[in-house]
Amino acid sequence: MSKDMSFDSMLAALRAVGEPTRLRLLCLCAHNDLTVSELVQILGQSQPRISRHLKLLCEAGLLERRSEGNWAYFRVTDRGTAADLSRHLVDLLGPGDTVLQGDLERLESLIRARIERADAYFAENAARWHDIRSLHVDEAEIERCLIDAMTNEAVDDLLDIGTGTGRMVELLAPRVGRAIGIDQSRAMLQVARANLERHGIKNGSVQRANMYSLPMAPRSFDGVVMHQVLHYAERPGEAIAEAGRVLRDGAPLAIVDFARHERADLRDAHAHRWLGFDSDDIALWADRAGLAVDRTVDLPGGELTVLIWILRRPPAESEPNRSAR
Repeated sequence: MSKDMSFDSMLAALRAVGEPTRLRLLCLCAHNDLTVSELVQILGQSQPRISRHLKLLCEAGLLERRSEGNWAYFRVTDRGTAADLSRHLVDLLGPGDTVLQGDLERLESLIRARIERADAYFAENAARWHDIRSLHVDEAEIERCLIDAMTNEAVDDLLDIGTGTGRMVELLAPRVGRAIGIDQSRAMLQVARANLERHGIKNGSVQRANMYSLPMAPRSFDGVVMHQVLHYAERPGEAIAEAGRVLRDGAPLAIVDFARHERADLRDAHAHRWLGFDSDDIALWADRAGLAVDRTVDLPGGELTVLIWILRRPPAESEPNRSAR
């Protein structure tokens, strides 16, 4: 555990957890992202009471609150000394405590219900994903190439833009320090959370965010993925620029999408905004964002060709001269 926490911060954090309900909340939020209503359901206490306790834990830096429209999810802070303290306190709690055991059993029931709802949603919509997958190279081959591209170097903080079912977080989280997926759809985030829970992914999480305005600091990730997202984007160049904004120097941005094609029916049947992209398109948008195409992986198959473009921010002294464009 880090040892650079100030005396006052340590005292505030210990005071925050020095109350039975707040310690139970900390333990639950260390296991999962949970809403106030879910915590009310698990603990059987009133919503105002739970909300007050959550506010104190957030003020002490032990929990984070992430808004998704009218909803808010709470989770243990995953960076800094407060995060170290939170995890350490949770690890010290014995599994045999009857109160905590009851909480975790109710949490498990809640997670099972989440997974059942996600399975039902996915079953209703699976046909449209299957239709598209049948047109291109096997997904396992795409994923293998993406793993090679993203884990050929050390990646601590990974961002998956347009996470959908959370598959990229599920795939890459075991190979990186932490992985965050963002999506605009609440329904898909529910599916993603259920999938991460199902596969026991502890260092991966998802949250609601707009890919044109990411709630992340500049240069805060050393790996970014945009998997089959760009063909839905109204403004692909702006999406690439925003992804580049949060990318650390020299880090990879992997864009997985279709090469330009003629399947116009995908616009109506599957809401595709673009019928794939030329590499020149990607190179131009990358250049405008201060990035450069490092390499391209070509994966032909069926009627559609999948391309993986790896973009990076060149060192300052070798950045392309964009004033000529």
